[in-house]
Amino acid sequence: MEEASVLIVGAGPAGLATAACLSKFSIPYVIVERESCSASLWRNRSYDRLKLHLAKEFCELPHMSYPVDAPTYIPKNQFVKYLDDYIERFSIQPKYLTVVESSTYDIKHNCWSIITRDMEKCTIVDYKAKFLVVASGENSEENIPVISGLENFPGVAIHSSEYKSGISYSGRNVLVVGSGNSGMEIAYDLASHGANTSIVIRSPMHIMTKELIRLGMKLVRHLPMKLVDDLLVMMANFIFGDLTRHGIIRPKKGPFIIKSETGRSAVIDVGAVGLIKEGNIKVQQRITLVKGRIIEFEGGNQGSFDAIVFATGYKSTANRWIKNGEDMLNNDGLPKKEFPNHWKGANGLYCAGLARRGLAGIALDAKNIANDIKSIIDSMSS
Repeated sequence: MEEASVLIVGAGPAGLATAACLSKFSIPYVIVERESCSASLWRNRSYDRLKLHLAKEFCELPHMSYPVDAPTYIPKNQFVKYLDDYIERFSIQPKYLTVVESSTYDIKHNCWSIITRDMEKCTIVDYKAKFLVVASGENSEENIPVISGLENFPGVAIHSSEYKSGISYSGRNVLVVGSGNSGMEIAYDLASHGANTSIVIRSPMHIMTKELIRLGMKLVRHLPMKLVDDLLVMMANFIFGDLTRHGIIRPKKGPFIIKSETGRSAVIDVGAVGLIKEGNIKVQQRITLVKGRIIEFEGGNQGSFDAIVFATGYKSTANRWIKNGEDMLNNDGLPKKEFPNHWKGANGLYCAGLARRGLAGIALDAKNIANDIKSIIDSMSS
């Protein structure tokens, strides 16, 4: 049995930020990570051309800025380097290849009992911790929808986490399912590499430029959110025109209101809209049936495809290992309470990075958690 004041589950940006904030208060912690490295989503499960979609001033972790010469929009490899430097600066030492099997609150001893498995040594390690931080991420596991006939599709069918570049798809018929930021950027990458690209767009969405979102994030600090939304939508309509005839419908609510209510982000265009207008990326409606290589869509369209890329997001797996967390997490492993009151549960239970607020939300969670733990520890010692 090992004892820890704080046990952090997950060594992605949320876990690292929480560890750094705790270290600022000299609060000891243990951080465990199931993968063999930190931030595995960024290192191993993201496409080559990825950049942070928001300007760097909205993507810093607590207590460490980006280098002065860093570009406004940080490429994936530079962000990974930033995380490595962050780990070194705050002397964070995750216990890698350590899977949490279960965690239960021990009422008798007023602590969390956590059972972990060291996959490298094939041993079980038990922890007792006063505080437990769920930082395993909202992107713990790939989400692929159930589609009739998909199991018999003879081509390549992958999740976006496996996609790296369109270079190997040149000349092939590829369908991207999902039209969020990843889906639209992957579609652009495929078409740019000569793939015959189609994309499924099922829901209304806002298309913005990165400059518009940066402007909006500055304005929303000083102006009513609806006013900022109205301004951004007007400017986006001027830039992109009416996209309805291309299969892209704009929601009735504005982009920042939707983000605040649902956590769903606007799509930041990297060039896909232009290719859609030119007909180089074809827009399809919802898939109704897969018959061999033939895929049928709502509206009667169909096509033959060699590959499918599912840019359909991820899901949290926290509910599989955490017990007694019902007051904080819902059935999907996400916070029950709305932002910004989502990060704290009962009995010393916290969550970081589960509110769909990006890196800025992660930084805020980490600071709140560390401050709250320090306050509790101070009150216990006084």
